[in-house]
Amino acid sequence: MDVFLMIRRKKTTMFLDAKENTTVGDLKKMIEGITKQPPNQQKLYNHDDTLMDDDKTLADYGMTSTVAKAQTPSEVGLAFNVDGSWEELEKATYSSPPELPDVMKPGQESTAQEAATA
Repeated sequence: MDVFLMIRRKKTTMFLDAKENTTVGDLKKMIEGITKQPPNQQKLYNHDDTLMDDDKTLADYGMTSTVAKAQTPSEVGLAFNVDGSWEELEKATYSSPPELPDVMKPGQESTAQEAATA
């Protein structure tokens, strides 16, 4: 079954899909196709920031098709070996959307229509 993943590093987010029996090493090869960084220069971290072992499968880390869906992908952290040393795992926080205008808030539709017809 397909597992949907969100790979996060600093301000970069990549979305991938794989099988439950895909190994972490194979996932690194998929990431290499995007980032051009070889697997031995990558570290992957589980959603709780635990370093993932190359020989284990995604299912071993609880990333199954019942959990990692397209609408709610499992998060994997990514760090690279830069200039001979491993960078710290860093995932930029998401920005918050601006507050909705009053006319778009739930329950405000009728007052907006009344104002328009007045």
